[in-house]
Amino acid sequence: MSVGIRAAAQQGAQLVLLQELHNSLYFCQTEDTAQFDWPRPFRSEHEALGALARELGVVIVASLFERRAAGLYHNTAVVLESDGSIAGKYRKMHIPDDPGYYEKFYFTPGDLGFEPITTSVGKLGVLVCWDQWYPEAARLMALAGADLLLYPTAIGWDPRDDSAEQARQREAWITVQRAHAVANGIPVLVCNRTGLETDPSGQSAGSRFWGSSFVAGPQGEMLANAGSDAAECLIVELDLARSEHVRRIWPYLRDRRIDAYGDIVKRYRDDK
Repeated sequence: MSVGIRAAAQQGAQLVLLQELHNSLYFCQTEDTAQFDWPRPFRSEHEALGALARELGVVIVASLFERRAAGLYHNTAVVLESDGSIAGKYRKMHIPDDPGYYEKFYFTPGDLGFEPITTSVGKLGVLVCWDQWYPEAARLMALAGADLLLYPTAIGWDPRDDSAEQARQREAWITVQRAHAVANGIPVLVCNRTGLETDPSGQSAGSRFWGSSFVAGPQGEMLANAGSDAAECLIVELDLARSEHVRRIWPYLRDRRIDAYGDIVKRYRDDK
């Protein structure tokens, strides 16, 4: 991990986004209470990253397994300012429960809301993986003034799916996040795991994470994208002033009918 951060900093990066739960293999492929034993104290995790951020003068968005109390854990993103201090954190709000992604067994849903984190490189709307499918989360971050949306991610193919289904899933994942950029007029940064990780229980064929990390501009345009087979370090120069220009020609925030959206807080409109 530190090698990749150093490589990015040497290439001029001011902001570094890491993949979801980067300190270990993706352990949520199976339900195992022994996994609750491995997290190091949360403070020591972010202090180590803070020291690296301070040494390199970069902002780091990390993704950690937070032990809040006995039996209470969160999937938490922590933002380290370039001076090593904690700029803020975000606890993953949407928690999946699918074959190979048994996160509800491990993580309590977040309770910090959708609040951008102010840093020296802008206000960061940090969300985590499964959050990326929800336009409400992206919108709320944008409405709170986020300059960027960032998604630490762990998602991949089930090796048992055929190639056509695998392609559809990956394209849907890319499309929905580019749409968040378009709908909110701000860039989106996505960092995904890559490579095959076996299921330690042997109950499944494991997961082949599809990589494909990318950066999209405020019109959804692809600014950089990684391959699916190996880890890569993407370096992208972003012009945050473009968001202002894009929002002037596509003023979605101006034209929102907030007087008509009350039903969005319902689970389903059963009365219709």
